[in-house]
Amino acid sequence: MIKTLRNAWAMAELRKKILFTLFIILIFRVGSVIPVPFIDVAALKNSMTGAGANEFFNYLSVLTGGGLQYGAIFAMSVTPYINASIIIQLLTVAIPPLERLAKEGQEGQKKLAQITRYATVILGLIQGTAYYFYLQRGGMVNAKGALLVFAAVVIVVCFTAGSALMMWLGERIDEKGVGNGISILLFAGIISRAPQAFAYLWSNLFINPVATVAVVIGFLLIVAFIVWMTNAERRIPIQYAKRVVGRKMYGGQSTHIPIKVNMSGVLPIIFASSILMIPTMVLGFMGDVTGEPSTFRKILETFSYRGAFYAVLYFLMIIAFAYFYVSIQYNPVEMANNLRKNSGAIPGIRPGKPTSDFIQKIMSRITLLGALFLSVIAILPIALSSFGGLQIQIGGTSVLILVGVALDTVQNLESQMMMRHYKGFLD
Repeated sequence: MIKTLRNAWAMAELRKKILFTLFIILIFRVGSVIPVPFIDVAALKNSMTGAGANEFFNYLSVLTGGGLQYGAIFAMSVTPYINASIIIQLLTVAIPPLERLAKEGQEGQKKLAQITRYATVILGLIQGTAYYFYLQRGGMVNAKGALLVFAAVVIVVCFTAGSALMMWLGERIDEKGVGNGISILLFAGIISRAPQAFAYLWSNLFINPVATVAVVIGFLLIVAFIVWMTNAERRIPIQYAKRVVGRKMYGGQSTHIPIKVNMSGVLPIIFASSILMIPTMVLGFMGDVTGEPSTFRKILETFSYRGAFYAVLYFLMIIAFAYFYVSIQYNPVEMANNLRKNSGAIPGIRPGKPTSDFIQKIMSRITLLGALFLSVIAILPIALSSFGGLQIQIGGTSVLILVGVALDTVQNLESQMMMRHYKGFLD
């Protein structure tokens, strides 16, 4: 990875792209510490330093690089865009007009991107409004009386505009920078928490050295495990039949279909964590209670992030969402038909339905392995944080995003350098 970055930096064109990407990241980090007017930043920080009812916002604060904690312009970061992208992607399967757009090539993708932008603004308004009510309920809005309505409009509009600007910055990275823009900004937000995490571990090294060392070793093992599983794939051998066209013979070569072990990426974790964080979010809006808590509150409290019930449910939901995502993204019947059209076949398997059944069987097993991998990554930091009472600042989801974005960015740089080598050869 270091060698790739060094070689990319030596090329003037790639160096400009890297510098442009770093400049966009700088803008993001500056906007993540500029507070929105009418917000009591000190009171907001105090409300988010604890656990329990505010764990939902602590989780979002990690993804936003601390912007939520400061009540900043970029407080919601790219989360509205990510949620909008997931929703539109799922709707393309359920709504025929969107499905037709997805199959129309580049023009269809442009229209879907425009729909995603509109959905991002709508979700930004909804999340910004919900965040305002949380602030207002906690007494963190510096406005009273008639000024309170104006303050509400300013706060919601600033949060929504910040989300729209984050989306625009991500698209500029796609156009003029390196890597996937939204992923790079999400990466920058998470990695900005690293100094705080290291400082926390260093302060606990002398208090509880055994637990601290265990957390560090576990973190390194998780990173190595993620890299290994991300690059792992199951290769299905394919043999193409020989064809004689005129005086030339075509086909006859052997190849394979690569099936990634982790085909669904980090999406099952995002889906599961988003749903399981809803009870914690509701608790955050309900505030503190005096006296005997209600039955509804007791039910919500069973979804505590540190609880065994949460961990088991989280584990099962990740597996379920992994199968769901793979089922809507990959069609074994279509893959088998494409092989038959191109005179390809799997050795020992008859074309048609037997081929699709074989591919379905392989994908089912691989999906289970990938889902178990994601579940372990998501659950292990919870177990490590419970060991010795240490609080993990960067969870398994964040580590998975960090490693995945880093690998994708390096591969993007390598492909761009290879293209330039071919271009120079052809010139």
